[in-house]
Amino acid sequence: MSIWQTKIWWEMLLKSWQAKNIYEINWVFIEKRKVSLWEYWLFILWLEKQLNKEDLNKILNLCKKENALFLQIESLGYNLSKTFTLEENELEKKVFKKWYYKKFITPYTAVIDTTLTEEQILSNMKPKGRYNIKLAEKKWVQVNVVEKNDKNIELFYKLMLETTSRDWFNWNSIDYYKTFLYSLDNSKLLLAFYEWNIIAWWIFIFDSEISIYYYWASTGDNKYRNLMSPYLIQWEAIKVAKNIGSKIYDFLWVAWPNELESPLLWVTDFKKKFTSDIRNVSDSYIYINKKYKYLLIQFLRKIK
Repeated sequence: MSIWQTKIWWEMLLKSWQAKNIYEINWVFIEKRKVSLWEYWLFILWLEKQLNKEDLNKILNLCKKENALFLQIESLGYNLSKTFTLEENELEKKVFKKWYYKKFITPYTAVIDTTLTEEQILSNMKPKGRYNIKLAEKKWVQVNVVEKNDKNIELFYKLMLETTSRDWFNWNSIDYYKTFLYSLDNSKLLLAFYEWNIIAWWIFIFDSEISIYYYWASTGDNKYRNLMSPYLIQWEAIKVAKNIGSKIYDFLWVAWPNELESPLLWVTDFKKKFTSDIRNVSDSYIYINKKYKYLLIQFLRKIK
């Protein structure tokens, strides 16, 4: 089971104001999230079994009761064909469409089978990946798991702001990162340093089933770029995941195969130096409860 299907995760979402409320219907957890124009939507992350007609009707009734703009269901499965389906008769009635408003789980991810030996994991990497790990070690880059405290999180956040301004990707508030790290016991903060200078902070979740590489921040100083610290941090994290008995190490978020213009291309190239195991892990289904308001919000999103 992924961390995303646990109560501790949903409690973190509520504490960090990522979700307005959490509902439960026969072990299906439904998140209530804000959209825009004072509207809310319902989100379900689902795996393992078919969502039956009875539960589906209860969920649809909840959507109407809450006057939600729409309901979105995302599957999660590292062997997608065996994990999730909506009943065919519901799809035939076109209650749901295979689409999404916002993707939380990207369709494709890169993974490593951490039940393999360290030697096997290394041999499955591209030569450049192995070379960069060894180079960082030879340069005496150090990687440590550090205490999750306000001071360290603030240092992480400072470097995160530098990273996002340089590489143009979204970030969260410092309160969110504090809530994330303090609420999730199996989250870890890893620090890379060189000659006592901090050059990178990374956040991971280490779990007995699935360990996940989550957030990163690194210095843009050119004198540290050739140290290849991101490769060593990933390798140390992979070893931590393996040592606690994780079955899968998930890099998260890679571009679709043969996609040529994805903003994820550069990070996909980085992750594929560690593994060639790219998996389709998620499908999305959407039920629109308020069609015209939904179309208006979609239009406003496009013209921003």
